[in-house]
Amino acid sequence: MDFAYDKETEELREKLLGFMDEHVYPAEAVLEQQRAELPDPWATAPIVFELQAKARELGLWNLFLAGHPEHGGLPNLRYAPLAEITGRSPRLAPIALNCAAPDTGNMEVLTMFGTPEQKKRWLDPLLDASIRSAFAMTEPAVASSDATNIGTTIVRDGDSYVVNGRKWFITGALNPACEILIVMGKTDPDAERHRQQSMVLVPRDTPGVRVERGMMVYGYDDSDHGGHAEVVFDNVRVPAENLIGGEGEGFAIAQARLGPGRIHHCMRAIGMAERALELTCRRVLDRVAFGRPLADQGVVREWIAEARVRIEQVRLLVLKTAYLMDTVGNKGAHTEIQAIKIATPRAVEWILDKAIQAHGAAGVSQDVPLAAWSAAVRTLRLADGPDEVHLRSLARAELRKYA
Repeated sequence: MDFAYDKETEELREKLLGFMDEHVYPAEAVLEQQRAELPDPWATAPIVFELQAKARELGLWNLFLAGHPEHGGLPNLRYAPLAEITGRSPRLAPIALNCAAPDTGNMEVLTMFGTPEQKKRWLDPLLDASIRSAFAMTEPAVASSDATNIGTTIVRDGDSYVVNGRKWFITGALNPACEILIVMGKTDPDAERHRQQSMVLVPRDTPGVRVERGMMVYGYDDSDHGGHAEVVFDNVRVPAENLIGGEGEGFAIAQARLGPGRIHHCMRAIGMAERALELTCRRVLDRVAFGRPLADQGVVREWIAEARVRIEQVRLLVLKTAYLMDTVGNKGAHTEIQAIKIATPRAVEWILDKAIQAHGAAGVSQDVPLAAWSAAVRTLRLADGPDEVHLRSLARAELRKYA
């Protein structure tokens, strides 16, 4: 495994670092001001469109879509250092490059499993960022850590499917630009356990689709990404050709979608940790307590050293995972994908906690991004499968070697 950047990746890194310094970091304060003035709190702020136009000019567009260079996509190993850089400004940089969830995962689903008609109608405008989308899988009434529990029904009725159910934490569904939802539900409750589910495309303006409310995450509404909605599907009728793949393929499609999503989250989280460590170092060198800089305190130096060790550990594991996804596929990298999903949020959560502590009262305030990042990273330990599910699966695979 050679993790050295090739010439093209290094050029993209330099271009992206310049874009961050010149455009993204200065836009963070602008975003705050514009969000306060938006008539629709869930809408995309104008500064995002300005950044997207600049990113497209620079060729920093759709980089996440591994295996599809025709759209700008890069192999995972080449995308990893770029995604990490965007994680340093998670509210602005990923969406500026059209590399923000849940649109990324939905584009991957449509690319892998969509029909030509579905791609033309929904994938093309998503690749162009002219619309937004949502992915409706998690439900409030069941333990969604086991995706086979899903209670939403997708019933064939002539040349249509009728969808009934309730979903929540559906990221992006409150954004007025969200035009399409990929909905997972049961088409055959009597089939084998992992063949009961299917996925269907549901336009947001279809009669019976009701966005009930935005869910809060540790008090944050995540309005930058269209919020996390609770959505009701009440006898929602869509054409049969809106089915993605075939009946009974929903669980397999979900697994194909979640693998890349998990590594993308981890890539960005490492960038978040790097910026948190930078903020910490600057803070403790600047602040004096008991007659000397905080940086002279032994406990603070331990935090900084430990943070560096943890960042390097998870970065190497993420790069190994990216390498395997590129060379042997997502299935071959299954163990590593689960490992990074467990290890990275835990490591970054610890680094953010120490960064907050080093900042004192400012650390929990709105004046620095650490508290909001901490909420987001803690959520990652639930999103795309909680720690315990991945630990269970990893242990089972390990034990099989000796059974």
